[in-house]
Amino acid sequence: MVTAMPRSVTPFVLWLVRPRSDGGRDYVTFQPSQGVVEMREGSHLPPQMPLLKRRCCLAIEEAEACRRRLQQEAGYQRSEPLF
Repeated sequence: MVTAMPRSVTPFVLWLVRPRSDGGRDYVTFQPSQGVVEMREGSHLPPQMPLLKRRCCLAIEEAEACRRRLQQEAGYQRSEPLF
């Protein structure tokens, strides 16, 4: 099931996660804030600290397109926060 991100400026963090072969997980978070969406990409292999690979701000429409692509083409699924 693919759901749209909220279009309001209310703080709501969306987590997308996919498993890795080493037991860790790749993650992408989307957090709306003042008309833009902050996107963070990283990986996590407990008990190590999470690794932040990339961080950027996107327009709401760009973030929605990115979320859709990650879920439909890259194997990410909606998840509860990893940490």
